Amino acid sequence: MNALLLLACTGMIAGAFLLLGITPLEFTDGLFGLLTRPNKSIKAEIKEAAHRKKAGFLRREITEVQEILKLTGRASRFSMICAASLLLFAVGVSLAVLMGNLFLIPVLAAGLMFLPFWAIRLTATHYQKSVAAELETALSIITTSYLRNEDILTAVEESVQYLNPPVRNVFAGFLTQVRLIDPDLETALQALKPKIQNEVFQEWLDAICDCQHDRSLKTTLTPIVAKLSDMRIVNADLEYLVSEPRKEFIIMALLVVGNVPIMYFLNKGWYHTLMYTPVGQAILAVCAAAIFVSAAFVIRLTKPIEYRR
Repeated sequence: MNALLLLACTGMIAGAFLLLGITPLEFTDGLFGLLTRPNKSIKAEIKEAAHRKKAGFLRREITEVQEILKLTGRASRFSMICAASLLLFAVGVSLAVLMGNLFLIPVLAAGLMFLPFWAIRLTATHYQKSVAAELETALSIITTSYLRNEDILTAVEESVQYLNPPVRNVFAGFLTQVRLIDPDLETALQALKPKIQNEVFQEWLDAICDCQHDRSLKTTLTPIVAKLSDMRIVNADLEYLVSEPRKEFIIMALLVVGNVPIMYFLNKGWYHTLMYTPVGQAILAVCAAAIFVSAAFVIRLTKPIEYRR
């Protein structure tokens, strides 16, 4: 019966989309745009300016994912991420309804809805590590060349052919701007800052700008570049430390989920109590909520450490 009702509900939703003449992507863009729209009241603006009001959890997640997609050059995929999130929300509700567990409806709906956002966070972690590694190589090569000839433009020209994307694209754009648009080196160097969100890179650019006025300050460049090596070592140690707890979490989550079908073969009475009584259904909902909340904390706490000035 529940399956027929879900099928009828799916048909009604599809018919509504056809009658209104809107696509699922347009609907998700409008819905998530409404959720992330800031409160324009004067009281809310005062609290935000005084840092006394934090944005909601959903709004923070959506905003952070938008920033990650912009940094990684995938801003156009935000609509697809929102559509996948809304689809998983519906899948979570449908699974809970088919199981006949009302307690699981909000848990599965919210938990599955955040899966695409968590996936983007994981890809951003790998992207940051790869950019930091390439940035370490690039700054080392350019700094060595600059210490020899004391001309940043020549140093970048000599080194850019040995660099890899996306760092190579950034410095190639720097050369294009200086040669063809504006020969002001300091302006071009300052324009590089927002292109790579890395504190060490921005500190290195500030030091290069200072060297344009005082060449004796070039000795500060090598210690700055060395910070990237230190952060790589620290992150490698951190990855080693958190790999075991993360593995244990995955194993425990699989054991909790796998115990439900195993219980069907071991003791059908216990299985019936767990699946069809209010107390058992509430226990399942609590366990599912614990898994999703723990997964969110694991993803947030295992991101790489970044240098802060």
